[in-house]
Amino acid sequence: MSSLNPKLTRRNAICAAVAAGFGLAAGGVAPALAAEKPLKGNLKHSVARWTFPKQSVAELCQTVKRIGFSAIDLVGPEDWPTLKAHGVDSSMCNGAEISLGKGFAASEFHDQLVERYTRHIDLVADAGYRNLICFSGNRNGMDPEEGMKNAEAGLKRILGHAEKRGVMLVMELLNSRVDHPDYLCDRSAWGIELCKRIGSGNFGLLYDIYHMQIMEGDIIASIRKNHSFFKHYHTAGVPGRHEIGADQELNYPAICRAIRDTGFGGYLAQEFMPEAPDPVASLREAIRLCDV
Repeated sequence: MSSLNPKLTRRNAICAAVAAGFGLAAGGVAPALAAEKPLKGNLKHSVARWTFPKQSVAELCQTVKRIGFSAIDLVGPEDWPTLKAHGVDSSMCNGAEISLGKGFAASEFHDQLVERYTRHIDLVADAGYRNLICFSGNRNGMDPEEGMKNAEAGLKRILGHAEKRGVMLVMELLNSRVDHPDYLCDRSAWGIELCKRIGSGNFGLLYDIYHMQIMEGDIIASIRKNHSFFKHYHTAGVPGRHEIGADQELNYPAICRAIRDTGFGGYLAQEFMPEAPDPVASLREAIRLCDV
């Protein structure tokens, strides 16, 4: 995968699996979203680009602006000009990673990752963006402590450059039970310890609420206790990774109030796979639920 590829391996696979279920044509979106109630503005909202494969980036920009927010997650450099043309932020940049399984916990990938991330940090900074995603990669039989030492060493090779350019490197917490077997950074405690060892204000965690509910639960208490390490949030319903409404087990309004009350100034990005016939309506409802 090229360092300029804006799509992640897991997201390509998920898109292929669910694209057939997205029954709404992009051309029918605009009239339905003509008049939206203004959002409260206590949290900054975003949506993962990969969850709307039926819409072009330009169409998704129009969709989010009509709903009332202005950011799209997990967008790479080739689509940044489109975002800028529509006044939409790239809330989490991607494209520097090799894959979710080949990350900083494995020292054999360090030289390649350092080259890719050094180049991408400059791209992100030059575009005026802030967040760049990264991954631990898989265990592959490795002891978690060894993986942590490797990740610390590899990340420290690029953090000086990230600090100089004002870019935040954000490692995502993913579940290893359902979606990403063998992924190493699968619990908040491991990621938090890595943050402490690195000791940089330009490194933190992407706290994916869906993934951490599967792995450890206790979401609100974790947010209240550890929010200083969480630089970005993702949503999705549990189980199934679909809509975040009443048919799943997480209380997103309460979770979002907890995030709001920490004084969080980053982005909360919707990353669920819409299951309803109208995915834009699902997104609009998700934003309403999280607009606390």
